[in-house]
Amino acid sequence: MKIIILGAGQVGGALAANLSSEANDITVVDRNENALRELRDRIDIGVVAGHASHPSVLLRAGIEDADLLIAVTSDDEINIVACEIAHSLFHTPTKIARLRSQEYASYPSMFRNDAIPVDVIISPEQIVSNYIYRLVEQPGALQVVDFADGRVQLVAVRAYYGGPLVGQELRFIRQHMPKVDTRVAAIYRRDRPITPRGDTVIEADDEVFFIAAREDIRSVMSELRRLDRPYKRIVIAGGGNIGLSLASKLEERYSVRLIEFNERRAALLAEKLRHTIVLHGSASDRELLLEENVEDADVFLAVTNSDEANIMSSMLAKRLGARKVLTLIGNPAYVDLVQGGEIDIAISPQQATIGSLLTHVRRGDIVNVHSLRRGAAEAIEVIAHGDSKSSKVVGRNVEDIDLPDGATIGAIVRAKKNENGGNNGHEVLIAHDDTRIESGDHVILFLVDRRYTRDIERLFQVGFTFF
Repeated sequence: MKIIILGAGQVGGALAANLSSEANDITVVDRNENALRELRDRIDIGVVAGHASHPSVLLRAGIEDADLLIAVTSDDEINIVACEIAHSLFHTPTKIARLRSQEYASYPSMFRNDAIPVDVIISPEQIVSNYIYRLVEQPGALQVVDFADGRVQLVAVRAYYGGPLVGQELRFIRQHMPKVDTRVAAIYRRDRPITPRGDTVIEADDEVFFIAAREDIRSVMSELRRLDRPYKRIVIAGGGNIGLSLASKLEERYSVRLIEFNERRAALLAEKLRHTIVLHGSASDRELLLEENVEDADVFLAVTNSDEANIMSSMLAKRLGARKVLTLIGNPAYVDLVQGGEIDIAISPQQATIGSLLTHVRRGDIVNVHSLRRGAAEAIEVIAHGDSKSSKVVGRNVEDIDLPDGATIGAIVRAKKNENGGNNGHEVLIAHDDTRIESGDHVILFLVDRRYTRDIERLFQVGFTFF
């Protein structure tokens, strides 16, 4: 696939690195020649220096025969104009634009080919705030991702010494939880993946990825670790788009305080938020944190636009007694350095965003992609089509499907039919060896090595006999 990426920032650079390893023809456009040079030295891609929305620059990048344009510059208007030019002058089939302003994102109906020709809108701030919100909803989880409109969740937890399943083989899960169905999709032990089997023993400190229906997640977590009590008091450092979005989502269910350094922005936030207490000041001001009883906070969320401010305020909040600290960190080099110490969870905005972008790049009927383990692993939701003659998966049991190494089918979401053949909701089926795949099933897979993504795409392709 020929793909042009506009913007060599953190998202554009990370996306180029992800896609270049999958035999795509990638060209990155940016005005910053130093950023382009660093990217080209690191990965095998083409680069073009220039203004991303100028037709002549797009021509130099090869827009005439591009399959996909991904506009992720820091300027919403440049992203929109570039998509318009790609559509009007060069008939580019698919155009994706990153839009940071909620003013644009609030009116999705205007983004269509006869108005503003953007096929897919990506809002990193909204994606990140949703990601953090899910972590708050599931206390104790390291990562939570949704599939099938939230019916199924894949959750990563750290197995604690003393958990009922710790030191036991996986096959005993059903004995421990006879009324709950789940599947362990992967285990990481000392950062190395282990393919889970029935005789695999869970050890303390393992990072366990399991998949279950949303309503069963807490029950499964209780088998692997001591359940954290539900959160009540939350402090948010940073009142930008992410901070505002988070506070709006959280303030109905939690007691929320938001700290914002800019006085004018703080006044605006106070007007927009109904139940959140907005404080003007620095989140790394020790006296302010003590005054606001940060030691009683269940969660401290640092989401300013400065990595250094987020790290320092998080470390201070943790030392002052905050129970759990979640920190937004844009520089990937910092993530591994800080997570697991005083910072409980380091959140990479580009990794959270890339999954949404990859969903529209993957071949086949893939409806969800989540980048995991800082890009090394992936979780995919793909729809099975065809029949037993035209498909390599439809009509087959899970144990008979030729999956690549390290791939696990975790769950299936199937439409329930009523007496007249119409749709009567959906059922979640946790995948076991004798589970049979049917046409139309949403199949959720975990790949410990994302290099095998192409194999999964080919596996779910339909043969010509289907037509």
